[in-house]
Amino acid sequence: MIYAYEREPYRTRLDVRVLAVGEEAGRPYAVLDDTILYPEGGGQPPDRGVLGGVDVVDVQKRDGEVRHYFADGLAAGAAAGPAELALDWRRRFDHMQQHTAQHLLSAIAADRFGWVTTSFHLGELMCDVELDVPSLAPVQLAALEEEVASEVRAARPVSARRVSPADYAGLAVRTRGLPSDHTGDVRLVEIAGIDLTTCGGTHLASTAEIEAVSLLGTAPMRGGTRLFFVAGGRVRRRLAGLEAQLGELRRVLEAPEEELAAAARARIEQLRESQRRDRTLEGRLAEALADALAARGRPLSDLHVDDADGGFLQRLAARFEKSAQAGAALLTATGAKGAFFALVAGPASGLDVSAAGARVAAILEGRGGGSGRIFQGKAGDLARRSEALAAVAAALEEILG
Repeated sequence: MIYAYEREPYRTRLDVRVLAVGEEAGRPYAVLDDTILYPEGGGQPPDRGVLGGVDVVDVQKRDGEVRHYFADGLAAGAAAGPAELALDWRRRFDHMQQHTAQHLLSAIAADRFGWVTTSFHLGELMCDVELDVPSLAPVQLAALEEEVASEVRAARPVSARRVSPADYAGLAVRTRGLPSDHTGDVRLVEIAGIDLTTCGGTHLASTAEIEAVSLLGTAPMRGGTRLFFVAGGRVRRRLAGLEAQLGELRRVLEAPEEELAAAARARIEQLRESQRRDRTLEGRLAEALADALAARGRPLSDLHVDDADGGFLQRLAARFEKSAQAGAALLTATGAKGAFFALVAGPASGLDVSAAGARVAAILEGRGGGSGRIFQGKAGDLARRSEALAAVAAALEEILG
């Protein structure tokens, strides 16, 4: 059967009859006597629409029938019998623009540059084709884009037809091969004077309706090149989005558009310099705090620091280990990344730091590890900090007898 989406790709409403309803993998669906909704295939996503007041969120071919899937169960409008089917035209027209642009792009890339398309993907935000060329330089992309633009302006007619297998065999058709289970007539899509290819998707009536094609960039893929592009309304929407971002950058960086890159680099360098100064100051603060703790000469010291992290405690502990030969210290901190702890002991303290540190980690509902004279980790909760401190003090008392 030739469905209405193929016969009349610009039709947006159709009176249909629901022939059957069912469920597949928990998804309810309906089978109709005809449909204007395109089922996913050939790199083109499925259409969406409304059937008798019920949202159709997916359309797929299954076992020789077209199934219309619903998100929220079968409502009255999807019951067997007559119903009205409406197409999400904005989505369909977008797909027609992208798909027709792909045909034009692939034909020109192959015939004028020698770059054959091996696959096509129509995404939500951008599309891509894979070309059998190792890489493409910016000047090559610019040349390809200009050639495509010239054929968009030429308003070449786009048409579809079906031919018999015998007629198909005698035509010069661009194809990546028919499905292994294909039988019967073959559907061809033609851009007059440019391309004749096998395709079951929906397309525009003229290349002029593509409006514009913008090549966005490339990426290496399986020895070839993936070329990203947008067409039609996506070009305008993408430009509008980029203009909005540029406007925000102009306000944030307080610079005109032509100076944004330089202003951003200057801000980044300022940030890096600030970070370097912060690290230097943090290191000096850690050293001063550690030296102050060690100077007390206590068997066990403790310190809590707000707005710090595990890295700061590590620097603090390392300095304390060098400064306090016989002392030990329990250090804790809280910051944006959570709560942290560190247990450190001088070489003459006699404290089994690994055992005592594991005990602290268990009390603080955290985990950690270490080697030598420092055990550190992340704490789940510092509410029992005093209990952890008492456990370390008890361990030291056992050593002192």
